[in-house]
Amino acid sequence: MAIHVNYFASLRDRLGRSEDTLPAGEGLTVATVWSRLWPDRPLPPMILTAVNQEYRNLNHPVEDGDEVAFFPPVTGG
Repeated sequence: MAIHVNYFASLRDRLGRSEDTLPAGEGLTVATVWSRLWPDRPLPPMILTAVNQEYRNLNHPVEDGDEVAFFPPVTGG
């Protein structure tokens, strides 16, 4: 199987796409998912992350079949 990755809002616009798929592997974290998909692009500051629709930090483990999301902070008003 694989890991499904979504990008939202201005991050999606900057990257030029809304999603990716990454082959699953041992020892993956949210941070390593980003670095494998974007090896030449550091993760922008202040980006929020989620795994399976729950906020998670960059060290959270990612497993086969998970959905990982990267998005800028959300404001309301």
